[in-house]
Amino acid sequence: MNLLHAFSLRRRLAALSLMTMMTLAWQARALQALTVESDFEGASVRVMNVDAGSQTVQFMPGGDPKRGWPCWWCFRIEGLDPRKPLTLQLRASDLPMPQANGLPSNKPLAAEWSMPERASFSADGKSWKKTPQGARVEGVMTYTFPVEGSSVLVAWGPPFTPATSAALVRQMAESSAAAEEQELCKSREGRSVPMLRVCEGDRVEARRFGIWVQARQHAWESGASWVCQGFTEWLMSSEAGPTWLRQNAEIYIVPIMDIDNTATGNGGKEATPQDHNRDWTEKPNWNEVAAVQKYIREFAKEGRMDVFLDLHNPAPKDVKAFFYALPEELVKEPMLSNRKRLFSLARSEVGSVFPMMDVPKYDGPKYHPLWRQMSGTWVTMNGNPHTVAVCLETPWNIEQSTVEGYKAVGAKLGVAVQRYLEEGVKKE
Repeated sequence: MNLLHAFSLRRRLAALSLMTMMTLAWQARALQALTVESDFEGASVRVMNVDAGSQTVQFMPGGDPKRGWPCWWCFRIEGLDPRKPLTLQLRASDLPMPQANGLPSNKPLAAEWSMPERASFSADGKSWKKTPQGARVEGVMTYTFPVEGSSVLVAWGPPFTPATSAALVRQMAESSAAAEEQELCKSREGRSVPMLRVCEGDRVEARRFGIWVQARQHAWESGASWVCQGFTEWLMSSEAGPTWLRQNAEIYIVPIMDIDNTATGNGGKEATPQDHNRDWTEKPNWNEVAAVQKYIREFAKEGRMDVFLDLHNPAPKDVKAFFYALPEELVKEPMLSNRKRLFSLARSEVGSVFPMMDVPKYDGPKYHPLWRQMSGTWVTMNGNPHTVAVCLETPWNIEQSTVEGYKAVGAKLGVAVQRYLEEGVKKE
């Protein structure tokens, strides 16, 4: 080997050595950079372990059981290598619940509430996708899926935060003179609760139907707020149906009731001292419930508390949408006939875009010891003889449980309400 060749070989080896060192250094930095972030609205997580090598995050939901079921989780992962899949390994919260069904408890929440078959993820926080179906083995649910960049948001379901609620209300109000941005109240922690009032044309209020739509009495049920958004967007569209409804009704919409627990990433249901949907008494604990009651009483005083819709998400094994309502033996005419007709219309409309049960489920005395303190019961008992007050449960644990799927339910629910009122309400 001549000297020139040897010198050239040494230069190549040195360059390769430098490249190897740089690659190893980059890989080391990448391994150290994988982080979990939860310092934003609606976030919730207890990180157990982060393995950058296998790109795996082991975690639990991070909610405080005193503030409701610790089933909701949402966080951001930074420093990802998009050439490798991300693996999430989820365990249920091991913290004991202070109460269950209104009674003292010291057991953790059942794991199935925090483990959707498919989790949700987003690269930008706007467009949400479903992961492939997770695999549950020995108490651990594992989701593995590809990522497109170095950062991803992951969640139990597509988040709908107080900021989302405020933006929706503001956008609708700015787009039409028929819509007005209002505040239902300030929460106990001082947060504003956005509310939209819709009333078009010069028909006097006393001659308008009264409609109340609310979502998220339980903070973890994010899908309910997306249903509410679908209803709202349909209502403010240029279609003939919502035009008639806007001109003949006064409509109030509250996309998030439990604003505090939604903001802080807590579950809300079975919160202490009182679950929002067990707080419908003469002296509610929660400001939001007390504020809604005032509006309902005013509608009823004017004889026009026509439709009350409370939007929720149900149990993990519920795969079809359905209504919760008081048992028929507790409901008198004309309320019973009106309710049956709205149910029929909703089955026809909602069932065309989302699986829906043919018959409602009943709450009442056999459902919960505090059944008299639930919203539907309270509105039924404090509304008018013709009032229809029901809860719509939209499944969260099926493939259709997406932003688009939820919004389609909301839009069709709006069509059903419009048809119900346009065809005439039985008042005697």
